Amino acid sequence: MAEILKFSEKSLEKAVNILKKGGVIAFPTETVYGLGANGLNPISVAKIYEIKNRPFFDPIILHIGRKEDIKKLWKEINERAEKLIEKFWPGPLTIVLPKTEIVPYIVTAGLDKVAIRMPSHFISLEILKRVDFPIAAPSANTFGRLSPTEAKHVEEQIGDKIELIIDGGKCPVGIESTVIDLTTDRNIILRPGGIPKEDIEKVIGEVEIIEKTEKISSPGQLPYHYSPKTPLKILKDYKEVKDGIKAALLAFKKPLYKEKFLKIEILSEKGDIREAASNFFSSLHKLDEEGLDIIYAEPVPEEGLGIAIMDRLKKAEIKKDKI
Repeated sequence: MAEILKFSEKSLEKAVNILKKGGVIAFPTETVYGLGANGLNPISVAKIYEIKNRPFFDPIILHIGRKEDIKKLWKEINERAEKLIEKFWPGPLTIVLPKTEIVPYIVTAGLDKVAIRMPSHFISLEILKRVDFPIAAPSANTFGRLSPTEAKHVEEQIGDKIELIIDGGKCPVGIESTVIDLTTDRNIILRPGGIPKEDIEKVIGEVEIIEKTEKISSPGQLPYHYSPKTPLKILKDYKEVKDGIKAALLAFKKPLYKEKFLKIEILSEKGDIREAASNFFSSLHKLDEEGLDIIYAEPVPEEGLGIAIMDRLKKAEIKKDKI
């Protein structure tokens, strides 16, 4: 079982030693907890796929601790990327550009481009600055399940498969990074996330969001990602709630009707999108653990971080054929 350690010099040294020896650890970022391994060691990266039971056609993001590290990992860095890096790094923005030869194809799922970001969480930055390689770090969960925003979520899902979890408390953003592809003349968001589309457009101009794609070019594009074990349905009208079943509610704000639900989690009583995003995965975890028949989820406004929340709810709902 994984050892769970609070942030300290001792835990940092242990984490770095495990990574250098080809092992896998879990650590906090500002978005969610990451499952980290040496991103230039194909064997270490393969361990990530095995631990997560992750399809090999789903690329993994590389994390760096110094901006200059991108020169070794990307073949070219265009002006749009430079502007976004200056504005949003370190932070929850992942940029996709053509990769260099040192990046293993197991990281990119056979693609000639690689997704990179520089996290802002002080623990992840401390780890990254102490190694001389990027860390491949998808979310520290079983593939397709809810992303972990607390150390206990990691322990519950994969604690028996890794050596160390560094407990840095709850992740402040609580939703994955925005992934933007800049490999063409178009600015394409492959996955909505912690940096809203509107903020990016202020820096580089018009941005498109890819709703559906047959070719996976970024983490989070599979249609059945982010699913709880309990069937989930987006609630358009309270009249849709069936009688005689054990139902939970994932509410955006304080709900108008409570009597039909055995458990309720409120993302933000005051209707704040940023607060809702930070509570999203934690709230779903709590409802999923109740063993109820169904989780009804109120839609949130599809603006800013609300786009990312709805993206995940739609993917969670699609997985279930019958509710």
